[in-house]
Amino acid sequence: QVQLEESGGGLVQAGGSLRLSCAASGRTFSNYAMGWFRQAPGKEREFVAAISWTGGTTNYADSVKGRFTISRDNAKNTMYLQMNSLKPEDTAVFYCAEYSGRYYYGKTQSPIYWGQGTQVTVSS
Repeated sequence: QVQLEESGGGLVQAGGSLRLSCAASGRTFSNYAMGWFRQAPGKEREFVAAISWTGGTTNYADSVKGRFTISRDNAKNTMYLQMNSLKPEDTAVFYCAEYSGRYYYGKTQSPIYWGQGTQVTVSS
């Protein structure tokens, strides 16, 4: 059974930074692409970033490019999201997700496993 557990969320002032972590278990983490999504109050869940199985390829939503960095440590079965220059509009529940393949091919590709989410709140 695949389990994804996010951590690292919290309250931060605008301009600040947070690092989210996603600990994975249940299948061979290093074989699969991973991603981060977020859902703001009253809005649909949206793609934030994705990373290929080796970490060699990354993809970002335009809204976070240059501010967020996705990474992974396959030896630790953990994925990260470093978030810098946070804005109030980044406030959301952030979800870790795992894909069925080794690469992220685009928004039409849906993850098959999800974490429970971690709240990120950015105050102005």
